[in-house]
Formats: sequence, structure tokens, C-alpha cells
Amino acid sequence: MKKYSSEFPVGKMAHVFKVSRSGYYRYINKKPSSTENKNRNLACKIKSIFECSRGIYGSPRVHAMLKKQGETCSRKRVAKIMRRNNIYAKTKKRWRPTQKTGYRTDNISPNLLNQNFTTSNVNTIWVQDMTYIDTNEGWLYLSTVLDLYSRKIVGLSMGSCIDTKLVIRSLEQAIRHRNPSAGVILHSDRGTQYTSTKYKDFAKKNNFVLSMSAKGNCYDNAVMESFFHTLKTEHVFFRKFKTRQEAITSIFEYIEVFYNRYRIHSTLNFMSPQDFEQQQLIKNENQMESRVKSPCRRKRQNFVFVV
Repeated sequence: MKKYSSEFPVGKMAHVFKVSRSGYYRYINKKPSSTENKNRNLACKIKSIFECSRGIYGSPRVHAMLKKQGETCSRKRVAKIMRRNNIYAKTKKRWRPTQKTGYRTDNISPNLLNQNFTTSNVNTIWVQDMTYIDTNEGWLYLSTVLDLYSRKIVGLSMGSCIDTKLVIRSLEQAIRHRNPSAGVILHSDRGTQYTSTKYKDFAKKNNFVLSMSAKGNCYDNAVMESFFHTLKTEHVFFRKFKTRQEAITSIFEYIEVFYNRYRIHSTLNFMSPQDFEQQQLIKNENQMESRVKSPCRRKRQNFVFVV
């Protein structure tokens, strides 16, 4: 009625819509309530968080970020405001080719994880896998190494050839970045690159303990599969790469700049891998300080003099 008030008399429109004139004027002159004002402010903050997330956060992650900013609201309320403002997390599904597994059964390492993807510290369990990225020049192959503790990508390599060298390059980068001690469990599938003698010799030289998924069971390496799903549905599928180099630059930026440092994970209590590791480092330092102080106190209490 307000839109067409300059063309039609308000009285006639009120008669057609079966409302009172006083009710119409009361409605248009009504001041927004405190709840409406709060929802407007929340909508602005939600849009800001959504844009910073590159359009990938749904209501659970947006709600977690609002809580960090000191906002007190329910996740359902956040979801409702997002729907009203047409804010939807982008996602896209697409078929991807699968890699053939190795045929050598004598070179298969035992499955040490058995789908237990929890660990208590960094550099104790790494998982490794490869995926395919489509470009106008042809396939670009991506090999990554992920620390199971923080879900951080600690090593990656990309190239036009899917061979053992690609896998070893990503592992070499992870070793340079993390400098792990001996005995790190390195889990992968049964691809020919991971069952090759060259790969196993490299792992043995660097004191890794190899672990491999069961045959044809993608759930045995679910964490890495989940990362590839995130990479593709949040980033790759929304771009068309003209060259492999363009894809390399874009994917490196997503992983190193955004995924490792800023993207929050529900598994990590809605923190980024970098923040999660930093928090644990501070916690470990505090525990070490308390351990250094406490033994002296116990010794004084429990010491017995024999006469």
C-alpha cells in the first residue's frame, strides 16, 4: 500500500485489502523493536564474517565466530537471519576420477590407524594422499601431507605427472617445515606411488613408520578425503584454470594463506589449524613449568631421615 500510495487512495486500497486505515498508518509509523534492531546488527556482522570466509561458512561456523566476538545468540537464530538475507554457504559437487590401487600385495604395510583419527600431539601421525585438479592444459596433480592432530597441511607438491617423485616432494617439504622426530606414523592408501620401493626406502631413511588403508576402503583415510572435498567444493569448483601454473598459485594461496591460518574447523573447537597448534603449545609450556616446580615440593614432603 505504501508503494502505490501515490497512485491510489489509501482508503480504496484499505477497502480492497480489508484492513483499516488507522492500522495501516500505525504499521508504517511503527518504530522497530529492540529485537529487530538486534537482528539488523547481527545481520551486518554475519555478512562480514561470511565475506571474510570467502562465502564458505554455514550457520554453525558463523555462530562460532559470533561467539568469539562476544555475541550471545543461538545457532538457529543465526540460520534464520542468514535465510532471510539469502546468505548461503557455497558448495558444489562434481565427479572426480579415481586412482588405481597397486597390485602388489607383498609391499603393503599394515593399517595402524583402523579409522582412529585422534592423536594427542603434533608430528605423531601424518596422512598423505593425492587428487586431481582440472585445467585447460590438462590434469594438475596435488599431493598433500596432513598432520592428524591439527588438520594442518604441512607439505604439498603439484605437478603434471602423477608419480612417486610428486609424493616424495610433498613429504620432503613436510620434513623441512616440521623437523619431526623418529617414529612418526605415515598413513596412506595403497596407490602404486606409496607401495613403490623408492617411496618405502625414502620413508625408512627418514624413520617413518608406514601404515596403509584397507583395499578399496576410502574411509580408512577419511580425514584427507575430507580435506580434498573441502578444497574442491569451497575453492576449485568455483574457478576455471587456464593453465596449470594458474591453478598452482591459486591452490597454494588457498591452503597456505586461508585454510591453515584462518579457516575454522568444528573438529578443532572452531579454531584454525594454526591457532589450535599455538594454543596447545602454550598449554604444554604451562604444564612443563608446573612439572618443574611440583617435584621439589613432593620431595621435601616425602623425605624421611633415618637415624
